[in-house]
Amino acid sequence: MTFFSIENLSISFGGLRALEDIQFDLQQGEIYSIIGPNGAGKTTLFNCINGIYRPDRGSIRFEHRELVGLKPDRIAKLGIARTFQNIELFNNMNCMENIMLGRHIFIKTGILRGGLMWGRKSFAGREESAHRRKVEEIIDLLDLQAARNQLVGGLPYGTQKLVELGRALALEPKLLLLDEPCAGMNSEEKQDMIFWIKDIQDELGITILLIEHDMQMVMDISDRILVINFGKTITEGTPEQVQKHPEVLKAYLGEEEDIDHVA
Repeated sequence: MTFFSIENLSISFGGLRALEDIQFDLQQGEIYSIIGPNGAGKTTLFNCINGIYRPDRGSIRFEHRELVGLKPDRIAKLGIARTFQNIELFNNMNCMENIMLGRHIFIKTGILRGGLMWGRKSFAGREESAHRRKVEEIIDLLDLQAARNQLVGGLPYGTQKLVELGRALALEPKLLLLDEPCAGMNSEEKQDMIFWIKDIQDELGITILLIEHDMQMVMDISDRILVINFGKTITEGTPEQVQKHPEVLKAYLGEEEDIDHVA
């Protein structure tokens, strides 16, 4: 059974065709990567999936439900979460508070009920305690205990990336979109991120759709890879198939070399 699929997806901005007839499908539990040079349309594709952009034509289906036309909050409630290429955290809130924001789709206590019914034994108090327990599980999973009560703005860059990942996990997604999770990281931080991504796949069973420029990382962790350039598909296949494809090498290097040399 197809878990997620895109068919003939196209979108233009003015006279610029950003995506043209993109199609692929995901199997539940896999890590599927999308690669391509800068400006290839990768982030535009993510923006279509989570409802920021509405494509000109095509279909996006998640668990047999059409996503095109749905608002981002509705798509999140269906089980799709996302991190962004540029960190989008609240610097004046601590790690716990930022991750707690990811629980907002589950919170039932409104302003009136929360104001009138307060205290640990109230509905609002019990609900917050339950959400905090869930966040503590994420903090333990990502080894963020030392940062729990620290303001995010003062944390190292790599730790901020983990907090953003934790906030996405707080939505309890079935499908996780990661937009360049290793961008700006040093080698040690990249290795740690690879470890967390594999843990998310193995321990939580979450399907991962990944955009990343670090080719070594992509080749190491991906089950399958889609390569796009100028909004069009070049090829799709296993890492072994993709890294030897002549059009992929040409798109990245302008010549036929082994893509393993691309960092």
